[in-house]
Amino acid sequence: MKPIAFLLCLVATSVCFADGLRSDIEFAKVGDVSLTLDAYVPEGDGPFPTCILVHGGGFTKGDKQSFIKPLFEPLSKAGFTWFTINYRLAPQHQWPACADDVFSAVRWVKKNASDYKVDVNRIALIGESAGGHLVAWAGVTGTGENRVNCVVPFYAPHDLVVQVKRRNALGGLGGLIGMDEVNDASLKKLAEISPLTQVKAGLPPFLLIHGDADAQVPYDQSVVFQQKMVAVGNTCDFISVKGGAHGMGGWTALGSDYVAQMTAWLKKTLK
Repeated sequence: MKPIAFLLCLVATSVCFADGLRSDIEFAKVGDVSLTLDAYVPEGDGPFPTCILVHGGGFTKGDKQSFIKPLFEPLSKAGFTWFTINYRLAPQHQWPACADDVFSAVRWVKKNASDYKVDVNRIALIGESAGGHLVAWAGVTGTGENRVNCVVPFYAPHDLVVQVKRRNALGGLGGLIGMDEVNDASLKKLAEISPLTQVKAGLPPFLLIHGDADAQVPYDQSVVFQQKMVAVGNTCDFISVKGGAHGMGGWTALGSDYVAQMTAWLKKTLK
């Protein structure tokens, strides 16, 4: 971009443009909290299939440039418009703040589709770990303007009760729900906000991605979720990463082609 055009762009939009990337765009403001996203827009006329990325971090840490970052370059090369979002974190912000923020991002992307060459009929939600839970939640509960066309959760805790019982501790989930003890009340709340308990017929297609050596979110979390999705007639595919631990950062060294499989699935599903 020419210097003058670049400066005009900054004045007009207050965002940065570099190789198709626009940074720190506010998509919502809740009280005094400004929620921002980064966006990548391919060259060409579009509209393009689009991915909204949601980072992990146990609901208590992380941001739009952490954990989920290994997907940026592959999605860019594959010709997707993509957005990576921030959301409110626990314990400062309890449920459903983070889930509401994901829905806010979906609505914002649709509302601003023409500015980012978004095809509103081809939108995928992709999240990892806690972000995987949030995109799965959005996928199983989203209706109307909150509904998307497909969902890709990486190593997601679909059943938060299982997560707590295996450790016999709430951990960061305590801050998420505003409770500090494992008891009937906290387990009931965790069950209510688990994607597994909200599965019903008529949901958008899902692609689950999980390493079979995950010590933080057991592999069976995805196995059981897929079984329930398929049992009620939904499309729910599965990429298993042999030897994969929690976090996609080390998967390349395992020789996994999960990225190629994922992008092929997205292109087919969002055709």
